[in-house]
Amino acid sequence: MKTTDPLAGIAAPSGSEPRPDRTGLDALRAVEQRVLWLSTAIIDHANRVRPNPSGLKVGGHQASSASMTSIMTSLWFHELGRDDRVSVKPHASPVLHAINYLLGELDESYLTTLRSFGGLQSYPSREKDPDPVDYSTGSVGIGATAPIWGAVARRYVNARFEGGTTGRQYSLVGDAELDEGACWEAILDPGVAELGEVVWIVDFNRQSLDRVVPNISATRLQGMFAAAGWQVVTVKYGRLLEDLFARPGGDALRARIDGMTNPEYQRLLRCTPDQLRERLPGDGPGREAVSRLLADLDDTAVDAVIRNLGGHDLGALLDAYASIDDTRPTVIFAYTVKGHGLPTAGHPQNHSSLLTGEQMTELAARVGMDAERPWARFPQGSAEGELCDRTAARLLRPATPEQTPPPLPTDIGRTPSGKGTTQQALGRALLDLTREAPEAARHVVTVSPDVASTTNLGGWLNKVGTWSPTERRDWFADDAETILHWREQPSGQHIELGIAETNLVGLLGELGATWSRWGRPLMPIGVVYDPFVGRALEPWAFGMYAGGQSILVGTPSGVSLAPEGGAHQSVITPSIGLEQPGCTAYEPAFAIDVEWCLLASLAQLGKQGGGSTYLRLSTRPVDQSLADVPADPAARERRRKQAVAGGYLLRRHSDPAVTIAAAGAMVPEALAAADRLDDLGFGADVVCVTSPDLLFRATRARQGLQEGADWILDQAFPRERARPLVTVLDGHPHTLAFLAGINQVRSRALGVSGFGQCGTLEDVHRYHGIDADGIVTAALDLTG
Repeated sequence: MKTTDPLAGIAAPSGSEPRPDRTGLDALRAVEQRVLWLSTAIIDHANRVRPNPSGLKVGGHQASSASMTSIMTSLWFHELGRDDRVSVKPHASPVLHAINYLLGELDESYLTTLRSFGGLQSYPSREKDPDPVDYSTGSVGIGATAPIWGAVARRYVNARFEGGTTGRQYSLVGDAELDEGACWEAILDPGVAELGEVVWIVDFNRQSLDRVVPNISATRLQGMFAAAGWQVVTVKYGRLLEDLFARPGGDALRARIDGMTNPEYQRLLRCTPDQLRERLPGDGPGREAVSRLLADLDDTAVDAVIRNLGGHDLGALLDAYASIDDTRPTVIFAYTVKGHGLPTAGHPQNHSSLLTGEQMTELAARVGMDAERPWARFPQGSAEGELCDRTAARLLRPATPEQTPPPLPTDIGRTPSGKGTTQQALGRALLDLTREAPEAARHVVTVSPDVASTTNLGGWLNKVGTWSPTERRDWFADDAETILHWREQPSGQHIELGIAETNLVGLLGELGATWSRWGRPLMPIGVVYDPFVGRALEPWAFGMYAGGQSILVGTPSGVSLAPEGGAHQSVITPSIGLEQPGCTAYEPAFAIDVEWCLLASLAQLGKQGGGSTYLRLSTRPVDQSLADVPADPAARERRRKQAVAGGYLLRRHSDPAVTIAAAGAMVPEALAAADRLDDLGFGADVVCVTSPDLLFRATRARQGLQEGADWILDQAFPRERARPLVTVLDGHPHTLAFLAGINQVRSRALGVSGFGQCGTLEDVHRYHGIDADGIVTAALDLTG
């Protein structure tokens, strides 16, 4: 049954057709067989037919696709509505393309292009595939959880802006994918138990890439889902087996199959009917009863007995869909055979195996196809063709309207003074935005994994409130000593998750994709402790690959987090920011730079051609007067443009002997070192690097290796002022080492290349050689 939750606005109107009669099931079964053939043929053509001069393995997963054919056919051709979204397990992408082809959503010319340049991608891709793909998948566990965060993002859009769509969010998940921690981190988040539109269908074939999984237990997994508040539906046996269980000896047969190990069951799939009659009864007390039951069956029926699982029984699957309770998440365990319908069915090493030419010919004959005309559609007017036409009409979605994100200021105009940290500057800039550009601020949504207060989002959170599908009472509202208030309501703009960083960036990716999914642009900002950016990197990177645009703030960062010790001192994150595609990385030194870079980053969100940003911030207090922000409006705007482009010449000496380029928290040390070098008779220019990433791109553009402008190099590192170069940052030194190549000068790269220590700021900086002493020494070594 499908219900409507009026509070959350997540109505899930049924898109399914009426329960088919026998004729309808026959048509559905014929479509299922055609999908099996097409998905197998798509892979076959890529590997065996298409020329391959290099001899490099192309690959594909015929067996993994075959295990999903019944599930996906029944889902698309009976159950789905146009507002439903589906995340397809990576190795079943040929099944998705086969279905889209039958529905008229994919041109025949693409069926021969799997894994070729510009063709069908290895795994479903929203950005790169030519046919409709709801969720990009490929990174195990990430695609499975994406619809959970898609459900949250849609609820947020509907609550804040209204007019969004409704429908279920399906994940088609391989059972081995449940080994990934990302799945359980998402399942166990407290808010997920409220998402009744989420449906997972587990392809429970009990095989992984290498082997039959010996100890995988559906009972244990089902209990874990149930404990997290999910509805659990099991589709284990098909109609044939259920009928046999009702006969004399049927109880013994059920007990025998239920009790056997996964490897033994898989071995039976490879047996002849005579071998099955010998092996299937087993050695237990029910042996004679099972033997008598099998004796009454012909060879075809005996062979079908061991393969008749619920995940391949269309009627059983439709019954499972009809039982879904939309008041809580649902998981359907659909028992399947890996390679079902293929000669490789059940083979323990069938994961990447390919059918031979002879086997393809035999398969074509069995499913009523001509191997010489592999891409034939159903005839017009046939029951199968009409089913495809009805399904295509039912699933047709209107074009997503483009909505331009609200305009943003480039400079709020305030000049920070006194001492402050870049982490504090983030919260202040967000509050300033609510005053200076309220319409743009309405589109900002912040997310944190239980670190909102410790990352200085408290003021913002008190201002805008916390998002919740329903309004919840704040029991501490009248407590005078409580300064951080959790006003949970549908109009809130902050989403607080549990501490799992994977969940944070998974949600960021989906919030950052609402502009393309539903035409509702958001400006999502996620805040995480910088040492854990590496933990969050894979799902965030995959979200960017899928078109999600967001800002990830890593704070506090570096060994400047001195008393916390080495376990919480991030070293490699500046390099990650420089190397991550689809993302611009900033590491500002001053509060004004944070504001400018944040505003520029927000302006890149929620639109075609936009992108994501990584902001690395610090808790080190810095005297803001060191920024020396120009008072003249034109000079201030010039400085802003330089800061947003990657860096600026902060201190210009009349006769420099050396240049010091510093990023983030190390700029005060660079300025102190410049003062000391001046006293020694060695003048120093100081460049404040706000984005190693953008400076590296400008360098490659100058070399003709990528598109882009290189003007910032002329302003931050003018050729006429080229001198020996010292680079320093609170991170790995190679992040800035490339700067020496701009003007081909001698250099010393200072930074952190080992695990940190506890101590005072001075102790820790001295230990890593990034204090003023270390900078002065490096400069003197270069100048002789």
